[in-house]
Amino acid sequence: MEQIIITKQDSTRIHNVIRDAKLNNSIKKEDADKLLAELHSAKIVASEDIPKDVVTMNSIVKIHFQNNKNSVQFQIVYPHLANIKENKISIFSSVASALIGYRVHDEIDWLIPSGMTKIVIDEIIYQPEAAGDFDL
Repeated sequence: MEQIIITKQDSTRIHNVIRDAKLNNSIKKEDADKLLAELHSAKIVASEDIPKDVVTMNSIVKIHFQNNKNSVQFQIVYPHLANIKENKISIFSSVASALIGYRVHDEIDWLIPSGMTKIVIDEIIYQPEAAGDFDL
């Protein structure tokens, strides 16, 4: 598996929301540990240096599931901004935490109730860093 890439700003902010969620008991320990493990194994770069094809926080991504080819589009956001009606998915969700730091065309193994499947990142519709939106 290829090393994921995270901006320094995203890494710091995700660590902070995990810390806060642990204090409020609003994240399961195993979910927090899994996301933290991803962050600790990531290559950390400046926001200006993140490649345009990498999923970052606030990115709008289009993915499909290899087993059924159904595609979906959503934005990965911090928990307080999550809103399923607006297709804004929390970084604490299993699908968002599975995608963060990966690139367009990457295939990510994802465990669902019926077994293992693969998520394929088809496109990044919007990446804040590529758009020069470094303050999101």
